[in-house]
Amino acid sequence: MNETLKRTISGAVYIALLLTSILFSTESFIILFGIFLIIATYEFCNLVKINKVVSILFVTLFYSTVSLTSFYKVETENYINKLLKENIQITVDTDKLFSVLLVITLIVSIKCIFFLFDDTQSISKVSKYIYLIGYIMFPFLFITKISFGIKDYNPKIIIGLFVLIWTNDTFAYLVGKSIGKHKLFERISPKKTIEGFLGGVVFAAFAGFLISKLYIQPNPEFSNKSILIWMIIALIVSIFGTIGDLIESKFKRVAGVKDSGAIMPGHGGVLDRLDSVIFVAPIIFLFYQILYYVS
Repeated sequence: MNETLKRTISGAVYIALLLTSILFSTESFIILFGIFLIIATYEFCNLVKINKVVSILFVTLFYSTVSLTSFYKVETENYINKLLKENIQITVDTDKLFSVLLVITLIVSIKCIFFLFDDTQSISKVSKYIYLIGYIMFPFLFITKISFGIKDYNPKIIIGLFVLIWTNDTFAYLVGKSIGKHKLFERISPKKTIEGFLGGVVFAAFAGFLISKLYIQPNPEFSNKSILIWMIIALIVSIFGTIGDLIESKFKRVAGVKDSGAIMPGHGGVLDRLDSVIFVAPIIFLFYQILYYVS
């Protein structure tokens, strides 16, 4: 099969699966990203050479537990209290839990950035498991968490985020291929250019404007505020999405492979498709928390 056709078909299937799960229900969205997490964990374990079985069991149990206790808080508390059959009522403070997870994730993200600029071509065993937890597992929880915004599940938020990432990636590639001359980070990703990066930023910002005006459809009194918020999100996506892409490229370079996996013909693995969003998600979650407390 022609490589371009293969890439187009697998890309279309991926987008259709993603949009269907997001729009169908909260449960389908959480389950799909749980499956993505398991595959990403398998791919990451292959890259850094750590035990797959233990890692997959751990992330699956953790993701399932946190998802149940945070997205089905009332049901989980009622079930626990029913099992205990005691007068004491158990409550689950998920806000504090995600605050702790956020701090850990941000620390690991900083460690990832240092790793990106480090010339060392080896990773210690302890660091491998730290990356698994803070670079792979926790971000998937934040992907699901930010889709709830301030209150209830809102598929428009996560769809808007993916549209921004796809827009940034597409136009960074097109602009870079057309007029790109100055390398962005040649040692890690020879094809990325400064011109491409700036092109991605501009078009992502424009996409953020359109998403706010045409898709999110805010109340008129909040229109200007919503536009500003989504353009800031576009800037976050452009900057940190590019960093996330470079970090995954560094892991692949250390491992000596071109793709993290082969589950998506023409595109590579799940990590290759989600490298931007897993690095961006905790930053977007932090941004939402700042907005909430400021407002």
